[in-house]
Amino acid sequence: MAISQYLKEIGRGRSSARALGREQAADLFGQVLDGAVTDLEVGGFCLAMRIKGETPTEMAGFLDAAHARLHKLPATDKPMVVLPSYNGARKLPLLTPLLALLLAREGLPVLVHGTATENTRVYTSEVLEALDIRAQTAIKPVAPGEVAFVPTQLLSAGLQRLLDVRRAVGLRNPAHSLVKLMNPCAGPSLVVGSYTHPEYAVSMAAVFELVQANALLLRGTEGEGVADPRRMPQMTGFVAGRRVALEEAQSGPLTALPNLPKAIDAASTAAYIRAVMTGKQAVPAPIARQVEHILRLVSPP
Repeated sequence: MAISQYLKEIGRGRSSARALGREQAADLFGQVLDGAVTDLEVGGFCLAMRIKGETPTEMAGFLDAAHARLHKLPATDKPMVVLPSYNGARKLPLLTPLLALLLAREGLPVLVHGTATENTRVYTSEVLEALDIRAQTAIKPVAPGEVAFVPTQLLSAGLQRLLDVRRAVGLRNPAHSLVKLMNPCAGPSLVVGSYTHPEYAVSMAAVFELVQANALLLRGTEGEGVADPRRMPQMTGFVAGRRVALEEAQSGPLTALPNLPKAIDAASTAAYIRAVMTGKQAVPAPIARQVEHILRLVSPP
């Protein structure tokens, strides 16, 4: 079926658009990823989905297409922890690299994947480089106890193209949600998914259930998959798609704040992370709890 047939279904506006089935969504997204459609059709797809919004079934289909095309990382002896990192930092230090290093210190292989989607934020790749962890230039195994940063381009050139559409039209599209849900590993793994708005907590949980994922879902810091160091967020686990309540969100006024750096540039953030890893600064309690939950999820009784 040509993509124009799908655009007729999803492009009727918020009140009249029809949701696609999982196989239809996979076919549509596969054609987009393969570059089998024109730039005009890609723009039509992105804008139609932005107005309509993707259903969990559609997102599951998009994931089916993406997973079938990803250049996946080889299986490891221990489950891989997957940390998508696409939002970057605007106001708070970007502590996704701290979470990655804490997990690696526990002997887990940690994959961080991402790309810069705006020009005014600090990104994980920059902080990791300041910590002497360079981005991979080819897909290769990640050893237990190692943190690897893999640019999205290496995983899927088609996904990178879709993410770059935002720079042209100024709006997010389904790829921006998909990269926080996808599993780019060939072997056992745990995806750490995050959201910023409450409605995404519902939809992302439904997708994890549909694709039978092993995952942890939380409201991250500025959209990054790391717990807010100032306040404990709600955390939910998924074991082969089965939902497991892990942590309730902290309520009430804050009684204490961690000693975070005032500057959020890569060098200042890296210096803070080094201080935490050497014990000169305490691990923020919400991040320490997040590490504990991830360790339980990857090592079930």
